Amino acid sequence: MILSPKKRLEVLDALRRGTVPQDGLDVLAVGLDRFRDPIDQELKRASDGGCGFKAVRGEYGCGKTFFSRWLQQEARGMNFATAEVQISETETPLHKLETVYRRMLERLATSSARSGAFRGIIDSWFFALEEDVLSAGMVDANDEQALLAATSELMEKRLSSISNTAPSFAAALRAYRECLAQGDAAMAEGLIAWLSGQPNVAATVKRRANIKGDVDHFTALSFLQGLLAVLKDSGHPGLVLVLDEVETLQRVRADSREKALNALRQLIDELDAGRFPGLYLVITGTPSFFDGPQGLKKLPPLAQRLQTDFDTDIRFDNPRAPQIRLKAFDMEMMLEVGRKVRDIFSEGSSSTERIRSVAGDELIRSLAEGVSGSLGGKTGIAPRIFLKKLVADLLDRIELHEAFDPRKDYRLTIREDELTMEERNTMAATSADDIALEL
Repeated sequence: MILSPKKRLEVLDALRRGTVPQDGLDVLAVGLDRFRDPIDQELKRASDGGCGFKAVRGEYGCGKTFFSRWLQQEARGMNFATAEVQISETETPLHKLETVYRRMLERLATSSARSGAFRGIIDSWFFALEEDVLSAGMVDANDEQALLAATSELMEKRLSSISNTAPSFAAALRAYRECLAQGDAAMAEGLIAWLSGQPNVAATVKRRANIKGDVDHFTALSFLQGLLAVLKDSGHPGLVLVLDEVETLQRVRADSREKALNALRQLIDELDAGRFPGLYLVITGTPSFFDGPQGLKKLPPLAQRLQTDFDTDIRFDNPRAPQIRLKAFDMEMMLEVGRKVRDIFSEGSSSTERIRSVAGDELIRSLAEGVSGSLGGKTGIAPRIFLKKLVADLLDRIELHEAFDPRKDYRLTIREDELTMEERNTMAATSADDIALEL
């Protein structure tokens, strides 16, 4: 994959911030080749009207977020829509599916829209319906009222199965289309907001579509069905939905955790029942969530559905299994991704030769070993801070300052305020005061 200048800058900016880039991940991927064909096959089945599920496990720093965004990039290349939702105790609790639905619509992305793609998808769907109506030759293209009526009738037919359980989805869409035809942009915006699960939508907006209340836990699942139908009709074969960091369920109250696990089981059971054709659901979590007493084991039926044998060597893992594990970064993987980042940086620089000469493989190894050593020798959690230091501390300075020689002018320092809690916990104590005691 060759990065455009724009994507190259986006990738490097994300690494400077210590975050995972949204796109261009193929050029950074290390150790994911074994997943590519099985994932592509499962996405193909979803695009043909099936569905899919994948649980991704791995310790902190092994690349779960990177993997999920790489998978989303693969899916968008097949014209899927994608959405990534961070599960959290306060902002997006898993047991409140209406909140998950709202976050999903806020982050809905396609190959042409990074986020907030819902309205564009709806508009392209109505355009496709109009084209179908006109191609049938039953309506004059110049008769706006007849075209609007025929389009609404076709919409009702396409959504008939969803209307049985969530008639308000079709009602809101119908009213939205009418508002657009009448030039009432404000009312149309309000209806899109309501369909997106946003709270506090004005009562006048709801009366316009003859709908009541807000999207709740059960309505959210029916609206997800409606979204999948709209995606299919507008040229997108399906949706990849990532629920990231589900291990946060281990820290919530027991009653909330039980509800969240039941919600997850309900989603998986509905997938198995074929309720969501075109949906590919991905969850990510740490091994403690999948194996620990406060995770899946709290709901044995769910644990049984996701149970996968990991007793054999990781080289022989089955990437088709419902649960897959990611290999923790080792030094060779760190060096490989470091070389990839250096090459990406140098390819768009006016100082290509200087960067490749000064930032040679030995310098990359020295930085990787230094970062790993500062984090207690745990290479598996070092990639984020290693890549941040490589881009911001070394490569930028090499490009900007002709006199900068990292061997003489640079000393690796890692401050606590630039580390996550997990990374701070691995740093070697420098004094007795740094050692946390359980009292």
